Amino acid sequence: MKTSEIRKMSDEDINKKITETKAELWNLRFSSASGSLEKPHRIKELRHDVARMKTVLNERKEDK
Repeated sequence: MKTSEIRKMSDEDINKKITETKAELWNLRFSSASGSLEKPHRIKELRHDVARMKTVLNERKEDK
């Protein structure tokens, strides 16, 4: 997910997306531990997406 896409979202949508992404990340970690993970790079992508979303939320808090 690109930063420009995240900036277009509302705070509620971002928080919801963070929750969904963390759930997917947990499932991928579980699959990785059991050895059935097909795309290991997806874990890194999701971690970066969560960081981007949290960064945008923090920027908005500072602006207020």
